[in-house]
Amino acid sequence: MTGRKNGLVALVQRKLEEEGVEEAIALHCIIHQQALCSKCLKFDNVMSVVVKCINHIRSRGLKHRQFRAFLEEIESEYEDVLYFTEVRWLSRGNVLKRFFELRTELKVFMLEKGGMAVPELSDPKWLMDLAFLVDITQELNALNKKLQGQGQLVSVAYDNVREFSTKLMLWKTQLPQKNLCHFPACKALMDRCTAFSGEKYIDAIVKLQEEFDQRFADFKTHRATFQMFADPFSFDVENAPGVLQMELIDLQCNSELKAKFREVNGKADKLGQFMRELPPSFPEISRMFKRTMCLFGSTYMCEQLFSTMNFNKSKCRSRLTDAHLQAILRVSTASSLKPNVAQLCERKRCQVSTSKE
Repeated sequence: MTGRKNGLVALVQRKLEEEGVEEAIALHCIIHQQALCSKCLKFDNVMSVVVKCINHIRSRGLKHRQFRAFLEEIESEYEDVLYFTEVRWLSRGNVLKRFFELRTELKVFMLEKGGMAVPELSDPKWLMDLAFLVDITQELNALNKKLQGQGQLVSVAYDNVREFSTKLMLWKTQLPQKNLCHFPACKALMDRCTAFSGEKYIDAIVKLQEEFDQRFADFKTHRATFQMFADPFSFDVENAPGVLQMELIDLQCNSELKAKFREVNGKADKLGQFMRELPPSFPEISRMFKRTMCLFGSTYMCEQLFSTMNFNKSKCRSRLTDAHLQAILRVSTASSLKPNVAQLCERKRCQVSTSKE
């Protein structure tokens, strides 16, 4: 897909160059990039212990039943620990949060019935590493959820990434000052007189920030276009390309179009209607709008389609034909499809009573 010489992107760009067409915009999936950035937070000393404890409990039927019974006996908020799955984007954050909140119960169970000593659960330094990893992965999970969903405009998705990068800069200045208002797990341990050293975690924040800057460099090159697309009426005309400057001035001075844009801003379905209603006197701006709006910031819709197909093509549905599968996929992925229930019920009526005059 992305090979510099023989990849799909390179071949398409080369073909467009031969035909004298404007170069296409190539962007990596923003969700995949975010997931790769989060992997720079190794913390193997934490993850190895967490995975070992969870596997020790859940891979043994007796231990698992005893642990669940133990949590039920002490009236714990949770019923079980979660398995860690590397390929799932939100798995690590959910597993770590559940493990941190059950750390006391796990410590007692492993000592009494677990049959395995876990000295890390009594080590304050290790627990602080766990708390920091819990807090930062929760923020990464929140960002990942923002990037998902249908109708996600590429400009909105990139704004979410920029928001997170700005948060990293804020945390980099707050951690050395032991300001943990955005790190609840770390704050909970520090309130229990556990020592906290902010400088220890600055390297992780800096490394994460560098990963975001490097992996989202392709989005950053189109930042001005995204800003103009998001709000053309407040964009600085001097920073716009020369071919758009005159039309941009005319657009910003049009009060009627400005009011319409404010009503549909951020709504992908209504934004298309606004672009179709643009007068013919804005050909270049209309072209820029359409080109930006058709960009896919992520492969979310494609992966959702494959997940739906795998769910429906189960071994229990042996008589499922290609035509059936196509119809199922079309119905399950059409977000704007609304059935006419009244008409469907009317067709299925077995008896129709007629009034006699």
